[in-house]
Amino acid sequence: MSGAMPGSNTGRVGANGRPASEQAVVSGAVEPEALVVTHWFDSGEDGEPYSATVRLTGRRVGIRGLPRPGDTFVREERIDGIVPGSGLVSITTWVYGLQPGEWNVTAELIGRRDHVRVDRPSERWRRSRPESIQPAAWSWRRWGLSAGSATGAKTRWAPLAPLARMPAVLPGSFTALAVLGILVGLIVQAVLAGRANISVSGSLAASLLALGLGLVGAKLWHAYLHPGPWRQALLGGWSVDGFLVVAPVVAVGALVAFRVPIAPYLDAVTPGLFFAVAIGRVGCFFTGCCAGRCTRSRWGVWSSDRRVGARRIPTQLLESATGLVLGVGTTLLVLADVPAVDGLIFVAAFAAYILVRQLLLRLRAERREYSWRRSRLVSGARS
Repeated sequence: MSGAMPGSNTGRVGANGRPASEQAVVSGAVEPEALVVTHWFDSGEDGEPYSATVRLTGRRVGIRGLPRPGDTFVREERIDGIVPGSGLVSITTWVYGLQPGEWNVTAELIGRRDHVRVDRPSERWRRSRPESIQPAAWSWRRWGLSAGSATGAKTRWAPLAPLARMPAVLPGSFTALAVLGILVGLIVQAVLAGRANISVSGSLAASLLALGLGLVGAKLWHAYLHPGPWRQALLGGWSVDGFLVVAPVVAVGALVAFRVPIAPYLDAVTPGLFFAVAIGRVGCFFTGCCAGRCTRSRWGVWSSDRRVGARRIPTQLLESATGLVLGVGTTLLVLADVPAVDGLIFVAAFAAYILVRQLLLRLRAERREYSWRRSRLVSGARS
């Protein structure tokens, strides 16, 4: 589970041109006002994936005399991996450190590949000609973008900026569904543990300890994969890989301490874990984390990574479906006492999940740079 923050550091800067996260750390306080705006454009008809830049120009309404710091801004947002034929694309921009009030914001798209014939030099200039784009609004009923209000946008208190309306994003949905998934998982575990004559209290205590320390591991591993200011790491996302490493170790230690048989416990807890994955990944989809790559495929689903909205491979929903299938399948096996070897259900289910997860990670928009590779990149940059 990666990042529930509104986008990454890339393209997110304050009015003075510095990254918002760095600005907050340097100033020692959260910026008092922020502006959140969304614009849209069409990805085009056909061709290879390309990059484009959206240039936003803002001016506070009612300025008298010369503008003061925070009364105007110019911001450029680079968008990579735009896939022609994927339909409408939106870009949501956060600008921090602004004077409060109403703002007029205009946006231009620079660098889109217009569909002109490359064998006509007289038409090549159109490729770099800026094109005005309009504000965007989102319809949950139609699940699509529409024209937004042309009137001025208003600033808001900076800490509430992540709660601003964004296309296909429900702030807080990940937390709500993650809690629901955990509760469902614990209930299923308690029922199956009682049926297998395992101490329900001991098994639940072991699971809660593993859950708590596993979340710490998920946070630390996410911070390791996304180095940056400590505040950003603390408020950022989570990594399932970190959880999967820490939680089983803690669970085994707790089971030994509580004298709960390990193998039967693992089989009893497996269905609940995957039901929690199935529910929690839906929260990822509506929060905009762990988003898939942009695609023109008919199987793509329009969604957002909390910055760029586009038709994407629904990696979160695919992982949710995997969790649901494994949850139902392992429940049936546990109830039928198949196979007779305790612990085999857990091993087989997790092996299948890890295999599918590794395949889905390759379909995500976010590309991970592991420690050895980052070290080589840093060494190359210094040489």
